[in-house]
Amino acid sequence: MNMTTEAVILGNGDYPSHPYPLNVLRQAPYVVCCDGAADEYIRHGFLPDAIIGDGDSLSSENREKLATIFHQIKDQETNDQTKAVRFLKAQGKRQITIIGGTGKREDHTLGNISLLMDYMQEGLQVRMITDYGIFIPSCDTQRFDAHPGQQVSIFNFGATGLQGEGLAYPLSDFNNWWQGTLNEATGEEFCIHATGKYLVFINF
Repeated sequence: MNMTTEAVILGNGDYPSHPYPLNVLRQAPYVVCCDGAADEYIRHGFLPDAIIGDGDSLSSENREKLATIFHQIKDQETNDQTKAVRFLKAQGKRQITIIGGTGKREDHTLGNISLLMDYMQEGLQVRMITDYGIFIPSCDTQRFDAHPGQQVSIFNFGATGLQGEGLAYPLSDFNNWWQGTLNEATGEEFCIHATGKYLVFINF
């Protein structure tokens, strides 16, 4: 399941340190920063294409200097990550990678990860890359690239008939998130057969 990234959203969680997300960020054709994430991105020598949020964590200096690319959205019903996704969706961008969506606060981390399933429901391909691996929201039968021994976790969001191919341990219709964790690929790819939605985490 390779995906071409049309845009990267940089969240205000932990700034990436692993070479993989750093490389994706460097090569991104378009970067949207969530509020204060712009301060960190600029400190690393880059300039975002857009900044989205209510402005509560963006430095006053950058808010003033980058006023032309700062889109202040005060909607309290959604978080900055979702505001950024909708901003990109309005531009016709469908293949989006989120970086910096985890870390700092576990409640925000959990919320950001769970929102991936909502974006998929809206017809978008949104993945989240952390310093440890990639979250891929998935539906029905899908194949994934891997290498032998690579750690894989599957979180069920109501899918039925869950079966794995190319995984060390059998799958079932898990009803608790922990039940599908700590599996591993046995070859160069694995396949998940299912009807419905589930979330896959592939460890680097």
